[in-house]
Amino acid sequence: MGEPKGVVAAGHKVTAEAAAEVLREGGNAFDAAIAAMATATVPEFVFSSLGGGGFAMARPANSRTAICYDFFAQTPRAKRSEDEIEFYAIQADFGPATQEFHIGAGSSAVPGIVPGLYAIHDDLGRVPMARLLEPAVLAARNGVTITDLHGYLYTVVAPILTATPAARGYFAPDERLLRAGDVYANAEVSDTIDALAREGPRLFTEGEVAQAITAQSRDLGGHLTLDDLKGYEVERRAPLIWRYRGHELLLNPAPAASGALIAFALGVLEKLLPEGRAPDPATLARIMEETNTVREARGQALHEIVRDATIESHLQALAGRAPSTRGTTHISVIDAQGNAAAATITNGEGNGHMVKGCGFMLNNMLGEEDLNPGGFHLWEPDTRLSTMMAPTIALSPGGALTALGSGGSNRIRTAILQVAVNLFDRNMGLEDAINAARLHVERGGAVSFEEGPWEIAFNEDERAALLDAYPQAHGWPEANLFFGGVHTARRNGNGRLEGAGDPRREGCVVVV
Repeated sequence: MGEPKGVVAAGHKVTAEAAAEVLREGGNAFDAAIAAMATATVPEFVFSSLGGGGFAMARPANSRTAICYDFFAQTPRAKRSEDEIEFYAIQADFGPATQEFHIGAGSSAVPGIVPGLYAIHDDLGRVPMARLLEPAVLAARNGVTITDLHGYLYTVVAPILTATPAARGYFAPDERLLRAGDVYANAEVSDTIDALAREGPRLFTEGEVAQAITAQSRDLGGHLTLDDLKGYEVERRAPLIWRYRGHELLLNPAPAASGALIAFALGVLEKLLPEGRAPDPATLARIMEETNTVREARGQALHEIVRDATIESHLQALAGRAPSTRGTTHISVIDAQGNAAAATITNGEGNGHMVKGCGFMLNNMLGEEDLNPGGFHLWEPDTRLSTMMAPTIALSPGGALTALGSGGSNRIRTAILQVAVNLFDRNMGLEDAINAARLHVERGGAVSFEEGPWEIAFNEDERAALLDAYPQAHGWPEANLFFGGVHTARRNGNGRLEGAGDPRREGCVVVV
């Protein structure tokens, strides 16, 4: 078999195998992440798209620096009036809970994933881009079998996948929604990605695809123009560096909210509990509640959140409380040399329209409540949207390198927080850290938690303390993507490679 070449953890076998192919052929972690992100847009259609965006935390081997590539959605440069745009609500049915999303042509922000893939490749790639896009071309052309998770997801967002005749043609042929075991193929998006490999990113900024995007927006009630697409810029940002009990975490910086909020929670936790003592679920819930409070302090800049004075003030709020008593997917890749990439991508849920002749759906970021906390249609033009996406790289004593991240809308930061606690405070292995039961606290104090069946569940005392503190807490009887999907890759200090995929989102690991 020879020396190992790398490890990839992703949300679908086809996505992970695209990265593994590249690693086998000598590509580095960044090449593999590019291939995986492009390919994910086919089997993980509800989570990602060529019409979406995301982030990639990239740390080259033997480097103390890292780059966070921000290719997330940007608000359009000009805003059409509300009576000119198509923008309406649908209900996504998760089973135990429903969530309102807004779709229509007027819900789409400027997509950044294609410029993002090329920016990463320009800086860090070594395999030709045409080769990296090949797995995506083939997956779309040959088709992928819909898994149980994605069959379920199709039912969750059925109002989006059946919103228009073109979408129904792909996802509900013969008036029946595709389901697990069916094959989803998309010749149009295969041709689009093949053309991208030949023509490069200008296809999406001013070429035929750009023309099709802007025609949809113009004719159906959107905000996007050719100037928006041509003017989009990938931002290369320095990560927010946060140290927690000897571990160094590279977090998504502002304007993303996730990094500051994860750092805040870890900062509170470190001051609240001595090293060697892990928080119980009730304590974690209180910390999540305080994190929601600091997030809602709209006048407070993100960099202020992680200051000691802010953390101390929220510790006081916790002092009297006894400690004991949206569609998104993630890819983590580490190669044998120690290059690490953590990439989180999203399309929201999609705007309901297929881009004519191109086979993909634009995002609905302007219709995401979490990204528009002040209210819809109040966004500032030409501004990068904030987000909870949190691609993270951690460096640990002894030389271990961990790449992790999650899907899950506003549950992302709480999922990352809990996995970090499991790894660094409870000293769990990767799989146990991912598989352990989770909880989440929404704004307003609504608590959800996983109560079974899990091998690593809250014990009876922990459950009782949580319900005593939050009597209305809602227990989920089965694993659910509501609590995120943390896919993790690690290179240990001795060079051994391992990974863990989150079963809540059909996580898959390939060690090459």
